Amino acid sequence: MNVSDFSFDLPPELIAQRPPLTRGDSRLLEFGGGVPPTDRQFADLPSLLRPEDLIIFNDTQVLRARMHGVKADSGGKIELLVERLLGERKVLCQMRASKSPKPGTRLLLEGAVHAEVTGREGNFYVVRFDADILPQLEEYGHLPLPPYIERPDDVQDEQRYQTVFGEKPGAVAAPTAGLHFDNTMLECIEAMGVHSARVTLHVGAGTYQPVRVDKLEDHEMHSEWLQVGEDVCEAVKACRARGGRVVAVGTTVVRSLETAARANGGDLKAFAGESRLFLFPGERFHVVDAMITNFHLSQSTLLMLVSAFAGLEETRAAYAHAIEQRYRFFSYGDACFVHSA
Repeated sequence: MNVSDFSFDLPPELIAQRPPLTRGDSRLLEFGGGVPPTDRQFADLPSLLRPEDLIIFNDTQVLRARMHGVKADSGGKIELLVERLLGERKVLCQMRASKSPKPGTRLLLEGAVHAEVTGREGNFYVVRFDADILPQLEEYGHLPLPPYIERPDDVQDEQRYQTVFGEKPGAVAAPTAGLHFDNTMLECIEAMGVHSARVTLHVGAGTYQPVRVDKLEDHEMHSEWLQVGEDVCEAVKACRARGGRVVAVGTTVVRSLETAARANGGDLKAFAGESRLFLFPGERFHVVDAMITNFHLSQSTLLMLVSAFAGLEETRAAYAHAIEQRYRFFSYGDACFVHSA
């Protein structure tokens, strides 16, 4: 298939620049599995779930991963975006600078944090900090809002660009489907008898990287770390036994479960490690029956995943409907409930 098969034109004003005033006060588009695009509110989600279902969340937490500063020797300005933690004091990161810093370059970040460039790994830099990185990111870093949100992060983002159930720091982008859930919705789902479980996938900045090849088969997926515990595997097994559906909250959960299954020939087993799984039309899904997800960028790997899950034509029709009905797109936008094809 060609990347151009996943293109659509989006009016810029439909890109959500801020979250809704109240968490969960979003629209919800249901489609897939023979269901035509159906307009709902996110508050309608319980009516789409059944007591025998299992809903699975990603409990990653977004790091304050962006820092600004200068090269200590020249004063040249830099912007650093942590991609992942490599240890208590070492990170892999993207860096913007007028001139690429060489190994040995000292950095002064946010006027207070000292670090040194130690090498390169592909397009990324390896940077070692003089002290433990997590406390310094928490004190001096900025939330790494996506590139299509054209404003600096602010106080509102401190809470709204995190899920209410995130507890494991490591992501540099939010698992955005989870942003719609507040504690009231979680309590409602639990009261219905719907079972739940959690996986961890630390979303990388590569989630925003465009596909730069014409043929999907030539694309090299970015790597992300994930963990699917034995408790999740047992919960899925029990769900199957009672005739329920596995409902993934976000493409990150889909990738986590499908990675863990493919590592064992399609049979879900506990897994911890890196994933470069790229799901596009023609791929088979082993674990997930339905997903909740946001609207995704044109020609993105996430849109390709949804198209693989629901069907390409069904996804095209849903996105055309969403644009016509003025849904809000991307991280702070509206949600979808997608049935498998």
